[in-house]
Amino acid sequence: MLGKLLNSPRPLVMGILNVTPDSFSDGGQFLDENKALGQIEAMLENGADIIDIGGESTRPGASEVTVEEELSRVIPLVQAAKSLGAVVSVDTSKPQVMAEALTCGADIINDVRALREEGAVDVLLKSNAYVCLMHMQGQPRTMQKNPRYNNVLNEVQLMLRNRIAECEANGIDTKRIIIDPGFGFGKTLEHNIELMRQLDKLHELGCPILVGVSRKTMIGEMLQEEIPERLIGSVVAASYAAIKGAKILRVHDVKETVQALKIISAFEHK
Repeated sequence: MLGKLLNSPRPLVMGILNVTPDSFSDGGQFLDENKALGQIEAMLENGADIIDIGGESTRPGASEVTVEEELSRVIPLVQAAKSLGAVVSVDTSKPQVMAEALTCGADIINDVRALREEGAVDVLLKSNAYVCLMHMQGQPRTMQKNPRYNNVLNEVQLMLRNRIAECEANGIDTKRIIIDPGFGFGKTLEHNIELMRQLDKLHELGCPILVGVSRKTMIGEMLQEEIPERLIGSVVAASYAAIKGAKILRVHDVKETVQALKIISAFEHK
């Protein structure tokens, strides 16, 4: 099912479900399983192609979560989302969580550490699932302390190329790989803007591109607005990424993003 979606001409919308107390935008909102399930149903009704479930915040300064805690947050919702017929992505770097999620039918492992944790590549090798490899300079807790690049595009591209090559060398088919330049992960506003401006150059790597900028600090800095007022900026940024060739848009505001893409499609259709 996911392969068919990725081969379709339109961008895909990935709805974010953070089952955490401390995520930067929606932390604490969906810790209750019934509320989380309701959010999954609402995102699917509003046109989400993929549901991305995460049980550990990766915002700067966030607390670490044990394997057991992350499993208890994520796995019941993976099962619930699959029972609704959803294409499911699990946002994790822990091989134990990856393995359990894949056993429950997860379609994508979305890893901010790009399978660099010990054992992560082996877990993916034993499955047929897709994996999203993200660029990050540093570690989530400290990544925004003075990030530096000589050339942000070249360095992001080189890291992603190396991770793709490592996966290939270990038997993971490139057709299963999605790439994410990692907006806001060890990058200043200027770095993020430069990356977005040249996003189309990442097509040289030969993998679908995922972009996640929804409600992030970069949107707040450009607009001088707090999180509740970043919806329009987030939708415009996602739309721009789509025009630049992003295949998957990871968003909080599914309905609004789907509407924006319909308008773009109407104008672009020949």
